[in-house]
Amino acid sequence: MRADRVFAYGATAGLLGDLLLGDPRRGHPVAAFGRAAGAVDRVLWRDHRGRGALHTAVCAGGAVALAVAADRYVRTSGAAAVALTAAATWSVVGGTSLGREARAVGGALAAGDVEGARERLPHLCGRDPQSLDADGIARAVVESVAENTSDAVVGALVWGAVAGVPGLVGFRAVNTLDAMVGHRSARYRRYGWASARLDDVAGWPGARLTAVLATLAGGDPRGAVRAWRADAARHPSPNAGPVEASFAGALGVRLGGTLSYAGRVEHRPVLNGPGRAVRVGDIERAVRLSRRVSLLALGASVTGRLLATSLTESLARKGRTS
Repeated sequence: MRADRVFAYGATAGLLGDLLLGDPRRGHPVAAFGRAAGAVDRVLWRDHRGRGALHTAVCAGGAVALAVAADRYVRTSGAAAVALTAAATWSVVGGTSLGREARAVGGALAAGDVEGARERLPHLCGRDPQSLDADGIARAVVESVAENTSDAVVGALVWGAVAGVPGLVGFRAVNTLDAMVGHRSARYRRYGWASARLDDVAGWPGARLTAVLATLAGGDPRGAVRAWRADAARHPSPNAGPVEASFAGALGVRLGGTLSYAGRVEHRPVLNGPGRAVRVGDIERAVRLSRRVSLLALGASVTGRLLATSLTESLARKGRTS
């Protein structure tokens, strides 16, 4: 079976598995990778960029090497190749869990249980929940849904379209390493530099595709484009900026501002300044937009892989006949 069709069938089955079942409940491969990366961290850590780069190479490189080996092992069987792609896709995407956690926080806020919402917020993001009121929690959830739509779904599908199972696994490995050591704490400021920069590079195409699809799938395409163009570059993250700005414009809300993260207070730029403040009901709107973007990303990734393969084969045939 052609590799583009293996990806098309496998990625579709894997994303449907996530939509229907959510994350694997036991033996999650991403959790296993995180434990292994933590063990490597304990052995290699020094307050040095070189050691951090080695950590990134060992962990991300090891994950990709295993994926390449598995991919080669099943290559002679189309059914096995599709099954492996489906399993890898299901393991690395996390759109259903993202929506479930966001709705749980939104439900607590709707019931007036602000303390319960604060307890659940760390399942979504690293904000300091005790510093947030109900409106601040709702804004944090919408921002997290936007950013994680790119990180947990779209980016993985893009790299899967480019490189199959190794692309899926490699993207999730890099993104997980960034979450573990890429933040600017005193311990990881230098050690986590390589993971953070690699994540910026790996996340670039998925973030732009997410922004485009949010613009198309949201309720205000012009507002999304306007917010993206005006505000994305002001965000400290090169990838979160376009995603959060386009979501803000598409939903007609105002994101950004002051937040507290890991004991630090950050004053981030306001995204979509003309928009209104986030309300609790906007959490559900953001989750639905995330779902639409995820499905469109599957279609775009599969179509892109099929077209690229057809173009490559066409050029090869022309080369043989010339």
